[in-house]
This record gives sequence, C-alpha cells and structure tokens, in this order.
Amino acid sequence: MPVIEDTKKSPALIVVLLGALLGGVIVASAGMGFLSVPYNQVLGVIWERILGQNPANPLVSAIVWDVRLPRIFTAAIVGAGLSLSGVVFQGILKNPLADPYTLGISAGAAFGACIAFLFNMSHFQGLSIGMFAFAGAIITLAVVLYLSNSVGGYSSNNLILSGIIVAAILSAGISFLKYVADERVSVIIFWLMGSFAARTWADAGLVLVFVSAGTLVCLCFGRGLNLMALGDRAASSLGVDVKRARVILLVAASLIAAVCVSVSGIIGFVGLLVPHMMRSVMGADNQWLMPVSLLAGAVLLLCADTFTRAVLPTELPIGVLTALIGGPFFCYVFKRGFSQKSEFQG
Repeated sequence: MPVIEDTKKSPALIVVLLGALLGGVIVASAGMGFLSVPYNQVLGVIWERILGQNPANPLVSAIVWDVRLPRIFTAAIVGAGLSLSGVVFQGILKNPLADPYTLGISAGAAFGACIAFLFNMSHFQGLSIGMFAFAGAIITLAVVLYLSNSVGGYSSNNLILSGIIVAAILSAGISFLKYVADERVSVIIFWLMGSFAARTWADAGLVLVFVSAGTLVCLCFGRGLNLMALGDRAASSLGVDVKRARVILLVAASLIAAVCVSVSGIIGFVGLLVPHMMRSVMGADNQWLMPVSLLAGAVLLLCADTFTRAVLPTELPIGVLTALIGGPFFCYVFKRGFSQKSEFQG
C-alpha cells in the first residue's frame, strides 16, 4: 500500500494546521452576526468565563458565550462526527459514494423526530425530539443489521441493499406522518431541513460525549479498516476478525451519526464531501484520514453555518446549503467513477 507509506510524512503537520484553522474559525464566527464583536473581545469573553470573572461588558459576554458559542461548538462537533462517520462507512462498504445515511440512519432519525412532533412531545426543553430521533436511528440500525445478517452475513452489498430497503419504507412513513400532521407539518419540514438555531451548551455537551466516545472506538480499529480494504480473506489472514470489526465500526459510526442528527436535524453530504477532499490530500490510510477528516468536517460545517447565520440577509436552513453544495459534488464523484483500487487500496 504505497500511498499509505508516502502520506505518513506530513499528516501530523496537517492535523496541527487544521486544528489551528478550526480555532481561528471559531473565534471569527463568534464575532460575526447582527452585532459585530472584535476578535480581541471574543477572546476576552472566553477568558473571563473560563476564569469565572465578572464580565467587563455583560451584553457582549451574553451574546458571545450564551448565544453564539453553543451554536458554534455544536455545529463544529456535528460536522466532525458526520465526516468521521463518512470515512468509516466508505471504508467498510468499499463504496466512494457512501456516507452516514447510506444505511438509512437519517431516515430513522427523521421518522422518530416526526413522531415526536406529531404528538407534540416537546417536553424537557425539546430534549424529547432528540431522544425520539436518536431512538429511531438506533432501531433502524438494528433492523438493517438483522436483515443483512439473515441473507448471508454483513457484506457490503447486503448492508447497502438493506439500508436502501429500510430507508425507502421509512421515507414513505415520513410522508404519511406529514400528511396527517395538519398544522404541525411546517415544524416537521423545518426540522428535516436541518438547523443549529437555539442550540445550548447542553446540546454541545451531549454531542461531544457521544462523538468523542465513537471517535476513540473508530481510531482503535483504524488499522483493521485499512486491512479490510484488501478484502475479507486477506484481512483475516493478517489477524483481523473481520465480522467483529465491521459490526463494531458500523455501530460506532451509526451512533455518532444518530446523535448528530438528533441534535441538528438532517444535514446531508458532509460525510460524503469531506472524506473525498481529505483522501486526495492524505491518501488511503484511515488511521490518519479519520482525525484529519474530523477536523476538516468541523471547519466546513462551521463555515457553512456561519455563512447562513451571519452573511445571508435571511438565515437559510443549513441542510439546504449543504445539499446545494454537496449535490453537484455528488454528481461529479459519480461521473468520475472512482474505482475501489485507486480510492481504497492506494
């Protein structure tokens, strides 16, 4: 795998640069909005809050710390989680067009959230919506794994076909729920388009815990993911328990995607765009591709959310913007026709 060997010369530097870029984008985004805040004041507010000091300017402190930063951190963490899931799904399924929603995870989350909206289950400051979305995504994953295993094992083709079948059924269910929702259909449609509006520190903390745990699991199986690109038989001969590794990675990546969707709504194409862009820079080594894609995804989605929040005259749902960007790129990837050999085996 020559590409993997060549890309081990500079990945640490790329990680450092992306980390610094992410920090700069966070500070810049916190200063942008209806009330512009100088960057030195943003840093001052963060420093005051960390030290527990009384704010020099309570209004600016409330805007930056209580309103903007929770949304900023939530967007960055969700972007990181979706991108990492994209790397894992593309590696497991050996499909350059796979993303966190290939197995119907987004459809399951959307169906769960639609049920919560339909019955007006907005208790606990809206946490029930996220809980229903998360439960829907997890149940969908369980059904997909059950169907895949019942027709000859967790092969790539079985997983993809099972995901398509389940997603189609759930999409029909979502359409039915929208039909019977009456006056609440607008709320359902807005959630389906994705948004980070009104996110809190509780949302950021929740998604951070799940994404961090899933990331650690995926990184531990980075070498196995590399070897699985050679084929199940070759990976097994090199000491990888392919079935066990595939299930663990699927569950971890799906849990990350599920919690991200439950917090932000449906945001597509991030898990497709970022792994491709980073693979062209890093090569096929998933042990480095995962952390690099994680940071790049955080930067990309944060920039997109900042553009919709602070640049456009009217805020556009973030899912719409990512679809407008990702759709043409998806067509480009499909037209180019990546081969498994060039993309996943180096």
